Amino acid sequence: MNKLENYTTSTAFLEALQEAGVSYLFSNFGSDHPAMIEALAQAEKEGKKLPKVITCPHEMVALSAAHGYAQVSGEPQAVIVHVECGTQNLGAAIHNAWKGRVPVLVFAGTSPYTQEGELLGSRNEFIHWIQDVPDQRGIVRGYMKYDNEIRTGTNVKQMVHRALQIAKSGPKGPVYLVGAREVMEEETTKVNLNTELWEPIAPSAIAPKDIGPFIEDLRKAEHPLVVTSYLGKNKQAVEELVKFCDKMAIPVLESVPNYMNFPSDNPLHCGYQWNTPGQNDLLSKADFILAIDSDVPWIPFKNKPSKNAVIYYIDEDPLKEGMPLWYIPSRRFFAADAETALQQINDSLSLTEINERKIEQRRKEIKDYHLQQRQEQEEAEKYPEEALTPEYVLASVREIVDEDTIVTNELISSYQASYTHLNMTKPGSILGSGAGGLGWNGGAAVGAKLADPTKTIINLAGDGCYMFSVPSAVYWVARKYDAPILTIIFNNRGWNSPKLSTLGVHPDGVANETDQFFVDFTPHADLSKIAEAAGGAYARKIEKPEEMKGALKEALDVVRSGQSAVLDVYLPAIKKNKFEKENEEHATV
Repeated sequence: MNKLENYTTSTAFLEALQEAGVSYLFSNFGSDHPAMIEALAQAEKEGKKLPKVITCPHEMVALSAAHGYAQVSGEPQAVIVHVECGTQNLGAAIHNAWKGRVPVLVFAGTSPYTQEGELLGSRNEFIHWIQDVPDQRGIVRGYMKYDNEIRTGTNVKQMVHRALQIAKSGPKGPVYLVGAREVMEEETTKVNLNTELWEPIAPSAIAPKDIGPFIEDLRKAEHPLVVTSYLGKNKQAVEELVKFCDKMAIPVLESVPNYMNFPSDNPLHCGYQWNTPGQNDLLSKADFILAIDSDVPWIPFKNKPSKNAVIYYIDEDPLKEGMPLWYIPSRRFFAADAETALQQINDSLSLTEINERKIEQRRKEIKDYHLQQRQEQEEAEKYPEEALTPEYVLASVREIVDEDTIVTNELISSYQASYTHLNMTKPGSILGSGAGGLGWNGGAAVGAKLADPTKTIINLAGDGCYMFSVPSAVYWVARKYDAPILTIIFNNRGWNSPKLSTLGVHPDGVANETDQFFVDFTPHADLSKIAEAAGGAYARKIEKPEEMKGALKEALDVVRSGQSAVLDVYLPAIKKNKFEKENEEHATV
């Protein structure tokens, strides 16, 4: 260890991030960051390699970009925000990282703790009093795997590596560090660490004694079923699931998926469910269910297994301790990594005698079910003569998706339709936030592009989610850092989901009678023009079915040339405004 000139806590902090494999600092700097800015400028002058700064004009975009980057690369990035105000401006993105199990390190400064110039960094702006709060870390503590305060530069590297070790250990998630200006300005001694000693914990497995009963119950089953939601976050887990299901002819139902969990073209794939209002027949028929990597495998109010079904549940967080109300009638709960657990099960099955005749008969029945679903899908995708439908738009998007495409998907009322009609088959080819904080899509798409510049990123969002994403910031960042994305807005001029929720509880209520749900976006905004003004994006509104495929091809060519594009696709409005009603009446006359 040696003392270096101008070597501060901030320098050590940034070095630790670099050592840990962090490539980017998604940053929204403020008055708490002079030491960090100085350290970054000094490193640039000296040619010293540190993580690259991505300036983000809004914190929601910063954390969403880090989220998308980690989903594609597997590596956590850093987000730098301004004291408690910037922390709060992370908003729903914090919820998304926590519930979506995404590793990320968030750093925020705090107001200086001296006010008369006692230390370098002492208070010298009025805002330092206003932004001094009793428990800044408490703002996000309920959404973090770990939070702590940097109090000295002597062990800041250890704190950073520990925080990232926790973030990367399953179940993965965000971590939060804070540091006052005086601490971050403090000159300190350089520490060299062996980063191999800070690896995440090894994946967990099922206890060997518990494999036998699982296999025995599976062998007895006539109608087994797998239900999953986010197993596809690990591409190798998908391979193990395919191997397992192929051997035993087990159908797969994806419940609220946010990854490609099982190839849609596999005959054992039997569809998707979201807020499905009716009973899924495979779920009710199943006598053995493996629910694996799924927070909500079904919604028991209207759609659940039979009382006689034998259920096993595998997840890194099988008790959902962060969800106050959660339970399913599972015979056993296994705290295990999906890939590891499926490897164990597949190894045991290779040594187990199975009834091949029963399995082949089941395979044929499931294939017929799969083909019937495909016929229904094709029927829904037929060319619409009058107005664009989500199904037709999604089928058109599917035609431009290739092996080098990643889809970021934040469609809400069209969520189930999106997975049904995109028919993704490649692990890692589609991503969702994994949570409910709307606005993830734009930043995540930019982060995905930064993580793998060779990929074409197609971003799907409803008009509400598009506005939540802070598009003025998204497309500015995309242009500045050469991360072009193609966004397709499914625009029904309102929030359809609250309307559907209301109808689900009050189908014959006054809101339905009067068509007053307080969710329509009147007057209508020209949404794609926001991206054009802020980020130089190609902007186009699509209102007719005959425009759709040509517009997609043109927009894709634009994106591949290095410019973002936004297609504002007009679907039937959730509520016709006065102008539209008058036009209809006039046409009728």
